[in-house]
Amino acid sequence: MNPILLQTHHLTKAFKGFTAVSNVNLTVRQGTIHALIGPNGAGKTTCFNLLTKFLEPTSGTILLGGEDITHAKPADIARRGVIRSFQISAVFPHLTVLENVRLGLQRGLGSTYHFWKPERSLRHLHGRAMELLAEVGLETFADEVCVNLSYGRKRALEIATTLAMEPTLMLLDEPTQGMGHEDVDRVTALIKRVAAGRTVLMVEHNMGVVSTIADTITVLQRGAVLAEGSYAEVSANPLVLEAYMGSDVSELEGAH
Repeated sequence: MNPILLQTHHLTKAFKGFTAVSNVNLTVRQGTIHALIGPNGAGKTTCFNLLTKFLEPTSGTILLGGEDITHAKPADIARRGVIRSFQISAVFPHLTVLENVRLGLQRGLGSTYHFWKPERSLRHLHGRAMELLAEVGLETFADEVCVNLSYGRKRALEIATTLAMEPTLMLLDEPTQGMGHEDVDRVTALIKRVAAGRTVLMVEHNMGVVSTIADTITVLQRGAVLAEGSYAEVSANPLVLEAYMGSDVSELEGAH
């Protein structure tokens, strides 16, 4: 069994009497894809916000690599390699695909904000940037201005930029949201490919995506863990089927 990378103990967040996340015990193992699913309002995004320290928990603890990071600052979490997709998803629309990835690579040089440096000083990053673009299937779009990319390819670029920041843990927040079927299939295959040897925690509504790539699924309902296990286990759980109700039940069953 893979070693534990991220763990929460009784993680709780209350807002003026409303408990958005309640006593969540989560264990994410190295080298796996772990999905958080649940109906709207289940607490998935709040959970992500707690893990990346955009919110402070009301109670409970968060451990990364066995170290308590419960009260660390968001910048400290990022420096430890916990990178959330939306943190870098605001791609610069009027820069090229290659230039966007190079900006991600600059972080590792301590030159993230040195925008005054001449462009030629970044040429040594070109090779690594092209490797990352090849990893996400965008090498032929290196010189394309980002504003011209399709939505699915913009999401692929976000993943490349995330990889440029050398994540210990990739947090992907609804990576296929708003995509057509073709883009969903492409990005699902991409996540599976780049996850090899890496650790991914993702929030995803599309059960077809989750059933294809997730090693472990945690189902949240009203901020609490309802079920956890493989897709086969959680999709057969009567409590999970009841939580989804209606059309989502058929979606769960149809993704087998």
